[in-house]
Amino acid sequence: MGARWMEKGQSIVEYALLLVFIAIVVIVVLGLFGTTIGDVFSNIISGL
Repeated sequence: MGARWMEKGQSIVEYALLLVFIAIVVIVVLGLFGTTIGDVFSNIISGL
């Protein structure tokens, strides 16, 4: 029973680390390309 609990806890930690990594990547990408992405959306909205 203890080993199964440890495996479940380990998988939760792995998912949490994966989510943190994805969040960091999104933040970096938005930081680098945020103004460009904003310009693209502005052009799309003004075209409508």
